[in-house]
Amino acid sequence: MSVFVDTSAFMIILDGSAAEHQLALRIWNDAVKQGETLISTNYVVVETISLVQRRFGLTAVQLFLDRVLPLLELQWIESTIHAEAISMLRTANLRDLSLVDCVSFAIMRRLRISDAMAFDRHFEQQGFTCLR
Repeated sequence: MSVFVDTSAFMIILDGSAAEHQLALRIWNDAVKQGETLISTNYVVVETISLVQRRFGLTAVQLFLDRVLPLLELQWIESTIHAEAISMLRTANLRDLSLVDCVSFAIMRRLRISDAMAFDRHFEQQGFTCLR
C-alpha cells in the first residue's frame, strides 16, 4: 500500500513538544515497519525544509535530509500537475489552502492514493483518509 506524507506530518514528527507527536511517530514507525511505500513530492520537501530550518535549525534539516528523505519515494512535479494545482487553488479560493496542498491532492489522485499521513484538515475535506 502507498501512503502520501504531508509537511504537517513531518513537522509533528520532528517536534517532540507537539501534542500529536507520539501519534505521528507511531503512524510513521508502523508504516516503515510494514513496508508501506511512503510517497511525497519535491514541493512538500521544499516546504518542509523551509519550515524545519526556521523552527528548529540546520541540525534538524540535516536529520530530515539524512534519516527521513531516503525513506521516501519522491514524485517530481511537472508542468501539467503544477497547472492543475494552480487551477485548483484558484477555484477553491481559500486563504489557508496552499499550492503545495493542491499539488499533493493532484498527485494523490493521479497515483490513486487514498491514505495520507497528514494533520491538515484539507486532506479529509478532499476525500482522503488521514491515518490516525
